[in-house]
Amino acid sequence: MITAIVTARLPEGTTREQWLETAKRIAPRFRTIPGLIRKQFLFGDGIGGGVYLWESREAAEACYRGPWRDNFRSLFGVEPDIRFFESPVVVDNAAREVTIAA
Repeated sequence: MITAIVTARLPEGTTREQWLETAKRIAPRFRTIPGLIRKQFLFGDGIGGGVYLWESREAAEACYRGPWRDNFRSLFGVEPDIRFFESPVVVDNAAREVTIAA
């Protein structure tokens, strides 16, 4: 599994409420992205973005090469900063399970 942390500086003056409305509006789009296991939206200190858990790096890169990047640029007005990390073990307390990558 791969974790991608995607961030960008938010437009000046963006409030938490504005960001929350945007996140709620776009969240359903992420339900059908191939290979995406989970996405968490981020907001703080003038930065917005997300933490994504992917089945593979290939799935992540396929998403980030496609329309996702155009939508990101449209939303933030800048290129995303994307950092990838291997996630060989994931603890999910809500589901009460530990997943170990093959």
